[in-house]
Amino acid sequence: MSDPAETPPVTPSAEETNAAQDAAAAVPSPEERIAALEAEVAQLRERWLRAEAEMQNLRTRTQREVADARQYAIQKFAGDVVEAAQNLRRGLEALPAQREDEPELLGKLREGFEGVERSFLGILERHGIARKEAQGQPFDPELHQAMAEQPAPEGVAPGTVLQAWTPAWTLNGRLLKPAMVVVAAKG
Repeated sequence: MSDPAETPPVTPSAEETNAAQDAAAAVPSPEERIAALEAEVAQLRERWLRAEAEMQNLRTRTQREVADARQYAIQKFAGDVVEAAQNLRRGLEALPAQREDEPELLGKLREGFEGVERSFLGILERHGIARKEAQGQPFDPELHQAMAEQPAPEGVAPGTVLQAWTPAWTLNGRLLKPAMVVVAAKG
């Protein structure tokens, strides 16, 4: 081996010199580097804000869906219970009209069934199930289902419910069963 001091100095070729100059030119100045980093920070900040907004929307939507699920989870059951309430009312209406000379037993049965109905309706109302009477009210397609139409009698505005076969039932404001009604015809 030869002594490194004896080796002639290596001079870079023209290509190597050009490559070194290009590399030096490719290195951005500190001001350019700061501007690029600030642009990147602004872009990342915008993406982060959008992601935060999306997460807040998701939280709000999820809370609303959970609240709706809690309020309306019993909707099918409530519809069945409303059927029982309507059947109880039909049974009470099937009893003969109250008379002075009626047997005491019949009077006590009527009172007992009316008490059961009041209690049952109170329980339903505590759980968000409400009965809405339709007779005499203006026809509301959100609450009523017209089963028939009759000419409007004197003094009754057209579009008024003349007779309600069944009441409307709602669960926390949402319609469970529409009222079956007869409506006064227009014109």
